[in-house]
Amino acid sequence: MQRSRRRIAAVLTAVVSTLLLSLSFSAPTAQAATHNPVVFVHGLSSDSSSWDDWVADFKADGYTATELDAASYSWTKSNVTIASQVATQVKNVLARTGASKVDVVVHSMGALSARYYLKNLGGTAYVDDFVSVAGVNHGTSVASWCSWLYTSCAEMVTGSSFLTALNSGDETPGSVSYATYWSNCDAAIDPDSSALLSGATNVGVGCISHNDMNNDYGVYEQVRDFIQ
Repeated sequence: MQRSRRRIAAVLTAVVSTLLLSLSFSAPTAQAATHNPVVFVHGLSSDSSSWDDWVADFKADGYTATELDAASYSWTKSNVTIASQVATQVKNVLARTGASKVDVVVHSMGALSARYYLKNLGGTAYVDDFVSVAGVNHGTSVASWCSWLYTSCAEMVTGSSFLTALNSGDETPGSVSYATYWSNCDAAIDPDSSALLSGATNVGVGCISHNDMNNDYGVYEQVRDFIQ
């Protein structure tokens, strides 16, 4: 009887050991994040909804809603004021996700406030990649139509004191990786070369309208590949 009990105990031990070994091989392991959260900054006369297409594209490519932050701001204010809001946006995203850095993707006038944040508000410590899509980096003659109405628009006029200060010295400061995507038929940016930044990866995307630049899937693919 005692020998029979020992046999049963040995069999049970072997079965349990086999099960535990099987579980140790089949249990999924936690995967570390493979990308930074993305902070989107929209342009003049726009809001966060202008990023809806790209937010959906990023989600389809594995990003979570928490990792994609498109906020609206009052675009009539000075880009200095908006830059402070961008700084708060980045701080909140880092706190929420636990990430150490974000990638910043901007459209049109959003390039100015985000670049001001990088250059003057310590943003280079918290940003890994900066992407300007149809960014008005050196101004545009088109802004003259609204320069008398809005401070932000006056700052976009080619040769404004704001742009002169922003573009003085290093246009791509810090260890951030910079890229610009520009169109050769962007009616909102005159001249087209205004979108380029010295020290950045400057990519011409062909003939795409200004307002379609941050909805275009082909441009999205290039932006996604740059920040990953």
